Amino acid sequence: MRASGILMPISSLPSAYGIGCFSKEAYEFAEACGKAGQTYWQILPLGPTGYGDSPYQSFSTFAGNPYFIDLEELIGSGLLTKQECDSVDFGSDPEDIDYEKLYAGRKELLQLAYRRSNIAGDKAFLRFVKKNAYWLDDYALYMAVKNHFGDVCWAEWDEDIRLRDKKAMLRYRELLADEIRFYQFQQYLFFTQWEKLKTYANARGVKIVGDIPIYVAYDSADAWANPRLFQFDRDCRPIKVAGCPPDAFAKTGQLWGNPLYDWPKHKKTGYAWWMKRMTMCFELYDVVRIDHFRGFDSYYAIPAGDTTAEFGSWEPGPGAELFKTMREKLGEKAVIAEDLGFLTESVIAMVKESGFPSMKVLQFAFDSDAQNAYLPHHYHKNCVVYTGTHDNDTVVGWYQGLNRKTKKHVKQYLNLTRANDQTLTRAMIRCAMASVADMCIVPMQDYLCLGSQARINTPSTLGGNWCWRMQKGAFTEELIGEIRDLTALYARAPVGDGKKES
Repeated sequence: MRASGILMPISSLPSAYGIGCFSKEAYEFAEACGKAGQTYWQILPLGPTGYGDSPYQSFSTFAGNPYFIDLEELIGSGLLTKQECDSVDFGSDPEDIDYEKLYAGRKELLQLAYRRSNIAGDKAFLRFVKKNAYWLDDYALYMAVKNHFGDVCWAEWDEDIRLRDKKAMLRYRELLADEIRFYQFQQYLFFTQWEKLKTYANARGVKIVGDIPIYVAYDSADAWANPRLFQFDRDCRPIKVAGCPPDAFAKTGQLWGNPLYDWPKHKKTGYAWWMKRMTMCFELYDVVRIDHFRGFDSYYAIPAGDTTAEFGSWEPGPGAELFKTMREKLGEKAVIAEDLGFLTESVIAMVKESGFPSMKVLQFAFDSDAQNAYLPHHYHKNCVVYTGTHDNDTVVGWYQGLNRKTKKHVKQYLNLTRANDQTLTRAMIRCAMASVADMCIVPMQDYLCLGSQARINTPSTLGGNWCWRMQKGAFTEELIGEIRDLTALYARAPVGDGKKES
């Protein structure tokens, strides 16, 4: 069934106190999506971020980012005062995230709310802790111990707790009991607030498309708590790490540094860890986009300690077996396979066997000729078309960076005699909407016709990423109407006007 949606990270929403969160502006955005006839709101990973601020390098694949907790709700419940929140410096630019100030200010306020909460005796909190003990126990302990050692990665902790000696585990649980409860408290707030927001969006006909990285970070509770599931040596140090080989975009490749899975050991457990991970994802989201899907067929392994990705090798992944197991244990689930990049015949076969829709990105369509697989005349129905993703420039910025020959190709394909920011962006969106792809997702920046200043991420770079925020009031009634009309024109609108009463 034809449908469309908007890609908009939670962090990029306008709101008070430094970063987009589960505030009233998030509810307003969900409402606007419904009014605009959108079936989907796609977000980025929700996990807690660390160095580099990337949602794809999280301290836990199960936990939520405490930055997204709505402080205004805590003010309303009496855990904080407006004066306390207003007194913290979160930065002066409402269209930019200052992560350094956010890190210091948010934690201080959440600690204050925790001390006033008397949460230890709250029955709902205790039920939450018990239900999520399978990941929350390790995560809360990990963060508390990490804080105890000055926020360094677990690779630098004392050996007894780094290697999870039973006596050390017990000692730190007793020593850091209050700090552990503080991290549990943050997760309770996060999941409680997220569930309310998702329910609100769903009631307005809007489904949430979540995004999960294929890998976990080395600096994570996942790697520390499950060392046998990764390619570690006896001292729990990585043997090989993840990345991508050299290509036209990165001459020395991309060195991500994530630990690699020991797939034979996962297989022996019936992929139990993965089943827990995916079960959690389908509780959080309606649809799950799995990043770097090709890595399940074969993955690029780089010797640990290398400073570039030039000397890695391709190793076999679990292939379609993982997704067969998922169907057997979890049933049919809505998944999007992020199959971008160089695709071998075996990768293409795995995606086809999975039955999951693949991805098409229009910005990749014009760098060759009419045989380019990303041009819409080559699409099949079971795919998701994007004008660009979080890793691309905006359409405006992308076009400005093209050479004259490619610009000519773009204008010819889109039937444009001239291309200014407005006409080009709208033509790209129309091209995506008109395609046979069952799903069409457009980044919010493209609907706003913004330039490179609104780019979310530039891969293989540190600094300046994940910072863009939408200007308050930018999603106007006029734009809502324009998107609704375009969605209806190409038969992507839901039955009715997209609004449902809760």
